[in-house]
Order: sequence, then C-alpha cells, then structure tokens
Amino acid sequence: MAQTEEKPEFFPPIADVVDKTHAGDEDIGARPLEEIESLCMECGEQGVTRMMLTSIPFFREVIVMSFRCEHCGHSNNEIQSAGKIRSEGTIYTVKVLNRGDLDRQLIRSESCSINIPEFQLVLPPSRGQLTTVEGLLRDIVADLSGQQPLRRIQDENAYAKIQEIIDGLKAIIADDEDEGKDELEKRELSNEDPVSRAITITLDDPSGNSFLEFVGSMSDLKWNMRTYERSLEQNQQLGLAPPSEDAEKNAADEAEQGPNEEVFEFPGICSRCARPLITRMKKVSIPYFKDTLIMSTNCDNCGYRDNEIKSGSAISEQGKKITLKVEDRDDLSRDILKSDTSGLSIPEIDLVLHPGTLGGRFTTLEGILDQVYEELSEKVFNAGDSGVVDVDDRAEFQEFLRKLKQVKNAEIPFTLILDDPLANSHVQNLYAPDPDPNMEIVTYERTWQQNEDLGLNDMNVESYSGDDTKDSGTQLEVIG
Repeated sequence: MAQTEEKPEFFPPIADVVDKTHAGDEDIGARPLEEIESLCMECGEQGVTRMMLTSIPFFREVIVMSFRCEHCGHSNNEIQSAGKIRSEGTIYTVKVLNRGDLDRQLIRSESCSINIPEFQLVLPPSRGQLTTVEGLLRDIVADLSGQQPLRRIQDENAYAKIQEIIDGLKAIIADDEDEGKDELEKRELSNEDPVSRAITITLDDPSGNSFLEFVGSMSDLKWNMRTYERSLEQNQQLGLAPPSEDAEKNAADEAEQGPNEEVFEFPGICSRCARPLITRMKKVSIPYFKDTLIMSTNCDNCGYRDNEIKSGSAISEQGKKITLKVEDRDDLSRDILKSDTSGLSIPEIDLVLHPGTLGGRFTTLEGILDQVYEELSEKVFNAGDSGVVDVDDRAEFQEFLRKLKQVKNAEIPFTLILDDPLANSHVQNLYAPDPDPNMEIVTYERTWQQNEDLGLNDMNVESYSGDDTKDSGTQLEVIG
C-alpha cells in the first residue's frame, strides 16, 4: 500500500516554532529559521539575515526577518505579511490600564500609523514590527531620547515637551533606572497593578495587516476593532490603484459629472483651538430616499474633526419609525442615515439614545454601533467620572458594555429602532425596490409637543411673496 507523503507546513503556529527553537539545533533540517547571507548597508560587509515563517493565532501568516552584521554590529528586524491585503482597512484600539496590558502582542505593518492621544503622539507608517505594547513604548522612549541632548541646546521648548513625554512613558513601563530603584523592587510589580497613567493605543492600518492582541476573547472590554472602506488616496499609497497622472483632467471629469459632485468650502473658526479651518459640504442623493447634505470639518492645527448630515429637501409632513431586525453580520453592512432629530434604541440591551445624541451620521450599522461603544466605554474606564463611581454601578455598566459588544459584533440577534419626527433618517433596504422582510417602516402624525420641540408651531411660511413688501414696510415703520 502506497503511503501518502505528509505535506509540509510552511507557516506553523508561533507556539510550535518556539518549542522547536527551545528543543535545540541537533536536527539542522528541523530548524525553524532560514539563514541567508546579506550585504550590510552600514559597512559593506556580509551579514546574516534570519527568516522565520509563522502564523499568529486569530491573525494570519507572517514572515519575521532579523539581520545582524558581525563586523560592525549593525542589526535590524522586520515583519511582513505573507497573506493578501484585506478588502478593508482596520483600526485596533486598546486601553492600557494595568501592567498586564503591556504584555499584549502587537503587529505593526509598514502602512500602519499609531496614535496615543493622551500624549498627543502620532507615529507615522514605518517598518513592520512584531513586539508587545511595552516593547513599543520602550522603542518610542529610545527614539525620542536619542536627539534630546541636541534639542536641549537648539530648542529648549521642544526639549521640555519631548522630555515630558519620555518621563510619562517611562513611568508607565516602570522604567525607573534613573530613580535608583533596585531590580528586586521592580519584579514585585504584578500584572494586576495599575499603570501610573492610563493610555489609549490606536493602530490604524489601511491594508488591514496589523494586529493588537485581545485577552480571552473578542469581548474583551479594553479591546476594540473596527473596519472601514479605504479611500482612493489610500489605495494609491498601497499600490492598489493607479496614481493620478493628470490632476487637471480628473478635476475636469469631476466637473462634468454634474452639480451634485461639487464640493463647497466655507471658512470658519475651530471650536477647540480658535484657528482658521475649512468646512466642506457636498450634496448626496441616497437611492430610494432623498437628497442630503454632508458637512465635514477638519482642523489641521489641533486635529479636531467633525461631520454632520442635514436633509436637503422640504420638511416632511409626517414622522417615520424604522424597525430593523438584525440576525447576522450581513445586516451590519447596511448603510444608515441617522439625522440629529432621530432617536435610536435597542430594546434587547436597554439602549436608548435621545434625539441629538451623536448628531447626524451617515455610516453603516456597524459604524454607528462602534461610535456608540467608543463614546460609552470612555465613561467606564474613567475612574474620576462622577457618573460611574459606585462599584455596583461600574460592574453594571461593564455588563452593559459586554452586551453592547455582542450586539455590534452580531453575536446575538437584536432589534434596531430609529424614530425620527422629521422622517430624515434612513436604513438601507437590501431587497429594494421590493419590501425588506426584516424591516418595518411606519409613518405617523407628529404630536403638538413634537412640533413645538422642532419649532414648527410658530413657523410662518405664508406672505413671503413680493406683493407684501409694502405692508411689511408699513408695519416696521409703525413699530419704529
């Protein structure tokens, strides 16, 4: 009987690679590393590049490379994805509250940017890296400390600001070598001990090839992941779209598409830093709905961003209530327009958002649930927040966040209700133009109180023609 030869595993799990490495190097063919002679770019001599093919649990296959030159001591390490680029970009967010969070594994691709808002620190895309959160913070400290002596001479102000960041990061990773603490005292710190300052680390990767480890399961309250559709510029940076060869031709093509494609710009003042900024507005026609106005504000000075949706048509005579039954993840990709007059509720988890909450939003169902989760999760992790001080309230709020995370991941079926008195909200019908079996739309007459809240009871839209100009002038003269 012929024996079938076992197919070799090119990307074994990283745990198996570690076990083989610890087992020794008696069997050269079983070594998990491949060694290749490479030219050192520092001294021009021959160094050695070691390559390891492995797979990260809950992530994908990667290639870990390490170079070292024995002649000059130059070393370098890098990680590259061995899989295909995802169809969407990813944003990972983790809150570092205790020392155990510093041990989370972190994979950074060459297209990933990292943001630590507590220090107003943004790391632009760089080489790929396989490390931990603590390793990332130590690398930041080492990079910032390198030029500090020169900054102290050339720019005292910049030196002081950067030194404040360095001292803050050193306190978080308990790097107290300068303060004279002994090693024994450092080792007594446990994973449950809180860090000196809670921080948030965000990985934004348009290619989707970065990763930030969760603890236990994807319901980890300190961890969050969301996906987004790449822009044309991001696709061009990744080499997935041809570069614009003629900007003027593209602008002319856009102008020929009609007035709805035109973007209007209005100068304004930033509400945070009071610097000049530009607000952009565009008219968008949503299929099977109505025209809407999308407004976006972005401050280049402080990074403040805001976007808002307004109706581009007349006020509806009736209100609208949309009820959607979400059964699987496919429903999370539905486009949703929530106006600033619409309330949002999910009865299964007792979630109620009153009109005005989150403002106007045009996104997907998954996107708006991510925004709700991010807004609410800030409260449970802020110990000084007066709204969540009691231990029982904090535990109850954490349980609510756990259920909300199950909902936004479509792990349990739920019902989404949008109640908009002005009927300016919309949920995509996947079966259009036929009725959607999972969605119910009910129109209703607004109450007097709803009209009063919207300012419609005292609105006078009559006698605005040019014939009444004379009467209006007489009335103003008598009053004067």
